Amino acid sequence: MKYVSVEEMISIEKAANGAGHSYEAMMEAAGKGLADVIQKEFGHLSPKMITALVGSGNNGGDALVALDYLLSRGWQASALLFRKRSPQDPLMERVRNNGGTILDCSEFPQSRESVQQELVKANFILDGVLGTGIRLPIREPLDDLLGFVKEELDGLRKKPLIIAVDCPSGIDCDSGEAAQTCLRADLTVTMAAVKQGLLRFPAYDYVGKLQFVEIGLPDGLPEMGNIKREVIEAEWVKQILPERPLNAHKGVFGTALVIAGSVNYPGAAILAGKSAYRIGAGLVTMAVPKTIYSGVIGNIPEATWIQLDDLDGAISSSAIEQIKEALERPTACLIGPGLGTNYCSRDFLKKVLRLKNLPPLVLDADGLRLAASTKDWPGTIPAKSVLTPHPGEMSYLTGIPVNEIQGDRVGVAEKYAQEWDQILVLKGANTVIADPGGQTKILEAANPALSTAGSGDVLAGIITGLIAQGISPFEAAAGGAWIHARAGTIAAEQKANAAAVLAGEISDAIGQVVSD
Repeated sequence: MKYVSVEEMISIEKAANGAGHSYEAMMEAAGKGLADVIQKEFGHLSPKMITALVGSGNNGGDALVALDYLLSRGWQASALLFRKRSPQDPLMERVRNNGGTILDCSEFPQSRESVQQELVKANFILDGVLGTGIRLPIREPLDDLLGFVKEELDGLRKKPLIIAVDCPSGIDCDSGEAAQTCLRADLTVTMAAVKQGLLRFPAYDYVGKLQFVEIGLPDGLPEMGNIKREVIEAEWVKQILPERPLNAHKGVFGTALVIAGSVNYPGAAILAGKSAYRIGAGLVTMAVPKTIYSGVIGNIPEATWIQLDDLDGAISSSAIEQIKEALERPTACLIGPGLGTNYCSRDFLKKVLRLKNLPPLVLDADGLRLAASTKDWPGTIPAKSVLTPHPGEMSYLTGIPVNEIQGDRVGVAEKYAQEWDQILVLKGANTVIADPGGQTKILEAANPALSTAGSGDVLAGIITGLIAQGISPFEAAAGGAWIHARAGTIAAEQKANAAAVLAGEISDAIGQVVSD
């Protein structure tokens, strides 16, 4: 799915219209696709009574087309006009002729009683009042009308499910701002592409489950093809995962070298190493300080081990000689989980980054902080490595306050991926993966189950394990982020509560994700 600004979406639709696929045809495809999603998701429920809140624009038109198709499938439907439409509107005629009801509720508060009666009857609310091009604040009397609907729905004992057309009404689809009267959707069906504001906060809190439908855009439309930002989809992840031939051996699936751990953070090394194995790496070599070796070896008996020289429980700079000897076989290398920030580990990392024969590199957690303590540090890291900062670490790396980073996550990730010539994984709700070549993948996932100590070590291990198997670092980073998020969802389902999830349980769920 492409990830677009409002302006980009307008240009795409204009180009499609110019290429012969009219706005009317796009609306027909959008409305039918919307009806198909509703039927698939909720067609097994009864009674099938849906009320559409209809505006004067395209979203209202999409909603009316969807009602017509649903009426043909046995649904009962009504449309409440929250903004006036032309009396000769053919879409309204289609709904009437198919047995639906149209009520003009645009004059508020005069329409209060009519709105109230329809809300009580409905099992489903189709929100098609405002579209992607609105700017806040919402004008009166519409703001009062939406506020009234919200209060009424909150007061109902049995609340209808809310389905938003393209976006919940009251969302700024560029900035992600949300009006106080915005209706919180259970499902948002977005058309042709994901509008960027939907994956920003606070808007994302109102989106619910996000689904996508085509609008029949012509193949090869340059305005669409030139968009380099995409939302990660399951089918794409499936395509990048390596085959597992019956006659394979462990050498086929590569070797991941994990340089991690210290006396204070031995668990980080375990989580990263296990996760590299769980995602399918043929062999994982664990390079850890001697001090912690005996305590961690039993947790990953499948790994091979390098006991690194250490000082005060952290990797010593003299361990570089052991790493030089170990670089012949690995096809990917992870440095960082649980290293700590001891000065001797900083000196060790400097020496590692100077090595000419490093395999593709993932730099995570303390590895990032240690690297950034060096002057002109971006130039010391091999180009097109994978860097995996969370917002706090990104603030440390760039000097930009966290709130500014969070306010433009995609823009910040893209800027520094290009400046540093690195693949940047900006973690957090709706993780952003930016390639220095200009391609960007956005993860549509905000899961509190991932907000647990060690979760980032699991992600780093997954990405490293995928790179070890021959997947390109950018695809491994994006696919790994999706797998990690889905594993968090499965772990939360198994524990029946996101708060109860431990990072090791996210790692344990990786196999289920790949199997699914």
